[in-house]
Amino acid sequence: MTAKAVVNGWLLTGDVARLDEDGFIWLVDRKKDVIITGGENIYPVEIEDFLMNHPDIQDVGVIGMPSLRLGEIVTAIIQVKPGAALTVGQVNDFCNELARYKRPRKIIFADVPRNPTGKIEKPKLRKKYAGRGKIVAEE
Repeated sequence: MTAKAVVNGWLLTGDVARLDEDGFIWLVDRKKDVIITGGENIYPVEIEDFLMNHPDIQDVGVIGMPSLRLGEIVTAIIQVKPGAALTVGQVNDFCNELARYKRPRKIIFADVPRNPTGKIEKPKLRKKYAGRGKIVAEE
């Protein structure tokens, strides 16, 4: 544990949480994974959970990709189930239930790397798809 991790007796984990009306604490996502697009905070785990309800999606990782106009855009890396076929249009149609600002603006079909404990390796996804100097084309 480092001095930066403990501030005024609090252990800073980097988790984002919310307190509900009954006093329960709900973990929302990791602070470093939050996507800020057009001034809105988007929690990737919410979009990942939503997309995992699609019958043809095996796995999904959501990251922010740099954007000149919006700061970042929601990007979904989707691993399709073996034997299934899925198009960008089908994913976009499925996402119509999400608020417009939460819908993925970029969809990439590829494997989603996970570590031995099962966590999505978002640093690998960011390095591969949203590394330095990679600015997406604006629509």
